[in-house]
Amino acid sequence: MINYDVAPAGAFAMFAIVATSGKQFKVSEGDRILVDRVPANVGETVRLDSVLMVGGDTKPMIGTPFVAGAAVEATVVAHRSGDKIIVFKFEARKRHRRKTGHRQQLSELRIGAVQAPDGTSASRPAAGERPAPAARPRAGERSVAGARRGRRKVAADAQTTTQE
Repeated sequence: MINYDVAPAGAFAMFAIVATSGKQFKVSEGDRILVDRVPANVGETVRLDSVLMVGGDTKPMIGTPFVAGAAVEATVVAHRSGDKIIVFKFEARKRHRRKTGHRQQLSELRIGAVQAPDGTSASRPAAGERPAPAARPRAGERSVAGARRGRRKVAADAQTTTQE
């Protein structure tokens, strides 16, 4: 199902698969992701160059290992700590117990633009430039040609099974 808020008139929004902090994220314009703390202040723009794949309207470009010239621009929204993880070490019959906690430092990034190697970016077109939405059939309606085609297929399947 196509989200028409993100991709108007059925067009596919450009996306990228980015590797950062040992993880891979599929991102498109407007997404928010949580990554390990980046050395940038809140409100600053960071550039993610480790793009593994770029896709969208055109044929997807897959890197070996990275797509040369592709980048993703993101804005740091906030810095925060992750959930607390309890580490409890226990040695039986030795009276040894150790309990420690850990909270990972995270940064929240808002994806701004996905730039393909050819220089095109995924910024949305203005309202005047967007194509008009395609007419969709109402719920429960089917075209007559589609109904006929379905009957022909069933009849063709019946003929092939009787001949076998």
